[in-house]
Amino acid sequence: MSNSTIEQIQYLKEKKNAIILAHSYQRDEVQDVADFVGDSLGLSREAAKTDAEIIVFAGVHFMAETAAILNPEKTVLIPDLEAGCSLADTITAADVQAWKDKNPDGQVVAYVNTSAEVKALADVCVTSANATAVVAGLDQDRPIFFLPDMFLGAHVEGQTGRKLELWMGECHVHAGIGEREINKTLKDHPNADFMIHPECSCGSACLYLKPDAKMLSTEAMVRHSQSSDAEEFVVATEVGILHRLQKFSPQKKFIPVKESAVCKYMKMITIEKVRDSLLENKFRVEVVPEVADKARRSLEAMIAVG
Repeated sequence: MSNSTIEQIQYLKEKKNAIILAHSYQRDEVQDVADFVGDSLGLSREAAKTDAEIIVFAGVHFMAETAAILNPEKTVLIPDLEAGCSLADTITAADVQAWKDKNPDGQVVAYVNTSAEVKALADVCVTSANATAVVAGLDQDRPIFFLPDMFLGAHVEGQTGRKLELWMGECHVHAGIGEREINKTLKDHPNADFMIHPECSCGSACLYLKPDAKMLSTEAMVRHSQSSDAEEFVVATEVGILHRLQKFSPQKKFIPVKESAVCKYMKMITIEKVRDSLLENKFRVEVVPEVADKARRSLEAMIAVG
């Protein structure tokens, strides 16, 4: 990366009235050129309120779709069309419709890690930051279908006491962070504060290993690490978050449970691709209006909570 690339990006942003939104799992240098870095909920809120004419989304495809749904009058670009999501790909609109046909009185809660077509069939969308609050507020007398992440769903069940029907989907990165790795890292750092993302497959085991473990969304990890008196943190999530954690708490130490916990889709976005996206207006993300109109309702319900 050269200073000229950064200068080009700054020039193009001003010239085109553009904003760069980046997820916390992005490459360090991409986070550093972004106007806002955050989790899915924070990014959705920023996308909904921006006055910029162009949104360059440094994240995966469903995130750019979400920005396009919330901003139908704006241009939404993703620097690499191949930046997908293994979790979002586990479920289709046909799967959701099949459940709705069998449960006409049911409520569909869709994690934001889903396609626009799936969101269009949902009653409400959630992120890991507000899923518990959203589900807690739903009608207790109606069945709830939570999709697509089974581990986040199990965590929400435990927090709310509500029985959910879970789709058996998972994030390949978080599912790959295992109990043995966590146990070893905690033994090596016995005084560290332990933060784990609810998409991890071993959440209940982690709470057994370390009862004071913090089950947190990425944004909550940032807040907790800043406010905690701990000087050392063991972190179980995609390693891109470490750059942001260290940036806000430079005097503290952050140890990843698994250094290879890398989302290859997130890392497809490079700073050069961000520049080229701004320069050439590529690649535009659009959602069919009738799908977008339905999905927008479930997204606005998500943004309103927590």
